[in-house]
Amino acid sequence: MIDVGEFKCECEKKIDRRTGIVMLIVIFIVGCSPKTTTNSIPIQRSAAFSDTGTATLSEKWWKAFNDPQLNQLVDSALYSNFDLKTTWERLKAAQAVVKRQSSNYYPFVDASLRAEKNRSQSQFRDSEVLQLGLSADYEVDLWGKIKSSVQAERYRAQASYADFQTAALSLSAEIATTWFQLIEAKNQLKLASSQVDINEQVLRSIKARFGYGQVRGVDILRQQQLLEATRERELAAKVRLKLLEHQLAVLLGETPTENLSLALDSLPDLPPLPQTGLPVELVERRPDVQNAYNLLQAADRDLAAAISNRYPRLNISASISTAAINADKLFDDWAYSVAGNLLAPLFYGRQINAEIERSEAIRNQYLYGYGQAVLTAFREVEDALVQEAMQQQTIANLKEQVKLSEKTYKQLQLEYFNGMSNYLDVLTALNAQQELQRSLLAANLTLLEYRILLYRALAGGFDLRLEKVSETGDVLEGK
Repeated sequence: MIDVGEFKCECEKKIDRRTGIVMLIVIFIVGCSPKTTTNSIPIQRSAAFSDTGTATLSEKWWKAFNDPQLNQLVDSALYSNFDLKTTWERLKAAQAVVKRQSSNYYPFVDASLRAEKNRSQSQFRDSEVLQLGLSADYEVDLWGKIKSSVQAERYRAQASYADFQTAALSLSAEIATTWFQLIEAKNQLKLASSQVDINEQVLRSIKARFGYGQVRGVDILRQQQLLEATRERELAAKVRLKLLEHQLAVLLGETPTENLSLALDSLPDLPPLPQTGLPVELVERRPDVQNAYNLLQAADRDLAAAISNRYPRLNISASISTAAINADKLFDDWAYSVAGNLLAPLFYGRQINAEIERSEAIRNQYLYGYGQAVLTAFREVEDALVQEAMQQQTIANLKEQVKLSEKTYKQLQLEYFNGMSNYLDVLTALNAQQELQRSLLAANLTLLEYRILLYRALAGGFDLRLEKVSETGDVLEGK
């Protein structure tokens, strides 16, 4: 005879043991969950840049030059440049990887169908076997390994988009630089042509005075040498102009033989200095810095996934199937099965630990790379500010030198024709004047290039879609 009190006590003991086991499992899971630590960047961020302006910097910074042709060229290049299209395809590939990795959240289901027909020669009759089945396999994300892997790919997709924005920003800067170089090359060609005309006029004047015995024959030779040197510069300016036209055509995604039909004018005035803002704002704005940050986050998630490999994996599988000797009875008899498999790693020859160490080292590489990207961004802004300020002083100095050289040449030319000085001094002054004129044109171009560098260093990524791809927003917003 069974004592009810003893039976109840025994059941309570079993329940208590089961509850204790469950609690131990929960504590084990929580305690063993993979954890990663986020290291701070080992740099000191400055409070402000050394200089700033008052103008507001637009996302499409090139519009600050108020050049309609430049605006049209940049807008065209952003949708036709092949390098930029290549970067866009890399972004789409990264988005596809996110979808592929996210599929691990769901079970994998396979369908099978088998038909078999056998013939026995001894009994002269056929036998048929038909089998139909479905099977599913699912891994329970106990330690967040799947989640970490998906997050890593999402960060890489965001890094790819930042890389695409960086490429678009670099392309716009290259278009603007090439455009202004093209204008300066055209102006250099005009200047060289005018200098050729001036040197020819001086040569004719010297030859006329030589006929009257007022100058020496060597003066004619020296002036002819200067004339030929100026013609050589004119040819070099023509070559440079054509090469820049070819470069601009390729940036626009066109063949170099195409006639761009551009109206080249003079270089624009320097726009007002933009607001530089705070360095912390620059870190959040620049796409190349955001690219480095997202790669760091992806590496951190990879490390979390690698740590998860230390712990057991739980797989759940289920199947349903039916078999019959003919099609009429195929759905009469079904067989079902559900199974759970807990696989715990015991010995892998330090393979798991080695992978964790590798992932941690890679994470640290991206950490230091992110710190370097931040410092480089700060340096580029400061460099552009210093270069622009110094270049403005250089231009002011060159303008004064041009004025003085013109006065010097006129004075020496007058003295020469009055027999008070030799022609070598006149020739030296003329050559110096023409060289300063060319240097002043080049200096104005350099000033604009420094401003482009400043815009490039301060600008953030602007929204750009080469195609209407709805998945882009989903991936980048982390949905």
